[in-house]
Amino acid sequence: MTANFARLHRIFLIWGIAASLIGGSGPASARSFRAADTQAEDYPTVQALVHMDKIVQERTGGRHRLQIFHSRQLGEEKETIEQTRAGAIDLNRVNVAPLASFVPEANVLVLPFLFRSVDHLHRVLEGAIGAEILNSFAPSGVVGLAFYDSGARSIYNSVRPVRKLDDLKGLRIRIQQSELMSEMFKALGANPIPLPYGQVMTGLSTQLIDGAENNWPSYVMTGHYRAASYYSLTEHTMSPEVLVMSEKAWSGLSPADQQIFREAAWESSRYMREQWRLWEERSKREAQLGGVTVAEDVDRKAFERAMTSLYDRFLTDPKIKSLVDRIRETP
Repeated sequence: MTANFARLHRIFLIWGIAASLIGGSGPASARSFRAADTQAEDYPTVQALVHMDKIVQERTGGRHRLQIFHSRQLGEEKETIEQTRAGAIDLNRVNVAPLASFVPEANVLVLPFLFRSVDHLHRVLEGAIGAEILNSFAPSGVVGLAFYDSGARSIYNSVRPVRKLDDLKGLRIRIQQSELMSEMFKALGANPIPLPYGQVMTGLSTQLIDGAENNWPSYVMTGHYRAASYYSLTEHTMSPEVLVMSEKAWSGLSPADQQIFREAAWESSRYMREQWRLWEERSKREAQLGGVTVAEDVDRKAFERAMTSLYDRFLTDPKIKSLVDRIRETP
């Protein structure tokens, strides 16, 4: 556990104890909480939810548990977000990008080339900035509990390796349903095509799209590497996943149980990080054995320069600009 994470953990622990003393800590009615994830059962984020379920059951004496619906059983990501805000889904693991339409602070984490490395990302998320962004979800009907790793996202396609901006020109690239992602790929010269995650393989197979962008494990486990065998290490964004809870479910918990859920989410985040590291290594090996062409010599400086106008448009809000500046200043 890093120093930042431990410090943040202690702060929330103190808040939780204080809330319990003020509000009482009588046992809430036992219930099963519906948890959604679009990924497959063995994916690290789903396994992190399984780990969280074990912690919750153990620390509530079996009063509470998680009922986990993986593999898009409760719908695509956009649909599950709407259901979570309405209280029909209790817990939901999503990427921060689709949340940005109603949580402006979430957009910051999707900004291209903002984080210098995965370690830099972790230092930001485990400190005061991470806590601030999680708290910013509250007015939207969800409570931010913890961040999960999502690795660096890179571009892959079936046409050619992308090493310079001209290589990307005109390619139809699937993007997440996010205005920022759309603007980003337009600035890079591509033709962005918003599609639900579950429709990407069909899009590649029918040539509706030429490619997409995602991390190593998602690229491999979906089989996309067989249909789009050029993977270019643009590593343009490192937007994390986030575990949120519906405000309706959260407010139904006692302060003591709220603290149990928050701590269980944090611990599941640490568990997920190690699982993610193993998955990334395995996915890279599988892709390379499968004949994927990996373009490592990407002209990142040119890609970064192409983002200047996007940053100018996005950073008009002083609050958001200050948040970006603080992230850049984090050592």
